[in-house]
Amino acid sequence: MKLSIRHRTTYRYARPVVLQPHRMILRPRSSHDVAVLASSLVCSPDAQLDWTQDVFGNLIATGTFAEPTSELVITGNLTVEQFAEAWPVFRIAPEAHSFPFQYSRDDLADLGALHIPEHDDFEGRLEGWARAFVRGASTDTLSLLKDLNAGVLGPVSYRVRDEEGTQSPLETLALASGSCRDIAALFIEAVRHLGFGARAVSGYLFDAEARTDDPGSTHAWAEIYLPGAGWIAFDPTHRRLGGASLIPVAVARSNRQIMPIVGGFVGTPQDFLAMEVEVSVTPSIG
Repeated sequence: MKLSIRHRTTYRYARPVVLQPHRMILRPRSSHDVAVLASSLVCSPDAQLDWTQDVFGNLIATGTFAEPTSELVITGNLTVEQFAEAWPVFRIAPEAHSFPFQYSRDDLADLGALHIPEHDDFEGRLEGWARAFVRGASTDTLSLLKDLNAGVLGPVSYRVRDEEGTQSPLETLALASGSCRDIAALFIEAVRHLGFGARAVSGYLFDAEARTDDPGSTHAWAEIYLPGAGWIAFDPTHRRLGGASLIPVAVARSNRQIMPIVGGFVGTPQDFLAMEVEVSVTPSIG
C-alpha cells in the first residue's frame, strides 16, 4: 500500500522574531515494513538544514534561520510504501513463549534503560495494575501482552489533548483519560514493570475506514522486544497489534525525545500567537 503524507506546521507571531534552531523528526527510516519512496522538507522562511542521526538512529534535521520572521511554516511531504500484514505471525523464540522469561545477557545490555521503568511508583500502584493481567505463575507471553494492550482502555478513555508533553502513567490512571501518547506511555511503563523491553514510537496512522474528510493524524504507540520476533508494535489506543496502518517515524525511550518539531524564538511570551498542525495521510495514486 502506497501512502502520501503531508505534515504542515505553522507558527505565527505578533511581530518579527528571531528563530532559534529547530529540531525536526519528520522523515521515517526505511525498514522491512515501510519503504520511503520520496521525501521533502521545506521551511518558510528558508532554513539551512543539517541532517544527523540520534542515539536511536532516528533521522534528525536541524534548521537554522537567518532572518527574523512573523510566520514560520514547516512542511514535510512523504511517499511511503507500507508492507505490514494485517494479521502477522510472530516467530517468538521458544524460551520466551511463556512469561516470565529471561532476556539473554546481550539483550539485557543492549536494551539498557528500555526495560527499566522511568517513573516513580512508590506505592506500587502501577506495578500492581500491570500484574493484575498476569494469569498464573506461567502464562503465554503474547497473550499477556495482548490482554494488557487491550486492557488499557478499560480504566482510561482516549481524548484529544492539545497541551504539550506527556502525562505520567499514574496521572493518566488518576485522570482516567489521555491522548494517544499518554496511553502509549502508560502501556510502556506497565510492561517495563513486568520486565519487558519497550520503546516509544511516533509517526502516522492511516485508517482506511475513516471518513473522506478525515485528514489522518500523527500518532504514538509502543514496541515491545521479544527474542526471535524482535520489536513488535502495540497500539493500545486502538487495541491493535502489529504495524499495519502505522508509519513509524522515530523510536526512543520516551515520547519527549521524539516530538516532531522542537524549537523556540527570542522574544516575550506575548509574541507567540498560535500554532497550527495539518496532517493528511492518503492512498498514493501511481
